[in-house]
Amino acid sequence: WKFGFTGPNCTVRRTMIRKEIFRMSTAEKEKFIAYLNLAKRTISQDFVIATGTYEQMNSGSNPLFADINVYDLFTWIHYYASRDAFLEGGLVWRDVDF
Repeated sequence: WKFGFTGPNCTVRRTMIRKEIFRMSTAEKEKFIAYLNLAKRTISQDFVIATGTYEQMNSGSNPLFADINVYDLFTWIHYYASRDAFLEGGLVWRDVDF
């Protein structure tokens, strides 16, 4: 797998352009908002979210999980990826890098 390439052998270049929302046309904005709304109404087929701690789940014998929509899943992943990073020597990198 190579970033920016697709196809069976990752030999076809696929250029992606990140657009600034304030410079999108009305049609592009409407399509973007429609996809966000769809993500909010689409339950993930692959992931659930814990609704309690391991202790509250009695060491796993009483599982507490709920379905999660795609929008909330990606929001959680972004939040998790943006959290503090633990570095060697007990140091912590607190700055979000995006």
